[in-house]
Amino acid sequence: MIQLWRSEAATLPLPVRFGEVLGPLLDRIEASALFSEESCSFSQKDLLDNLVLWAEKARAHPAIASH
Repeated sequence: MIQLWRSEAATLPLPVRFGEVLGPLLDRIEASALFSEESCSFSQKDLLDNLVLWAEKARAHPAIASH
């Protein structure tokens, strides 16, 4: 899933900053998969919430919204 997010997001006509935010977020999501539950280092719910927020902002960006 992370690989798909990385490859598909790279094709979007978004400013560089979106990639700078998404990359570390996906790294943390990938690392959190090593844990079966919430940990003090990774809250899977918070990571998912942040990913949803990123997607909402990307969807609302004028470069995407006009498509």
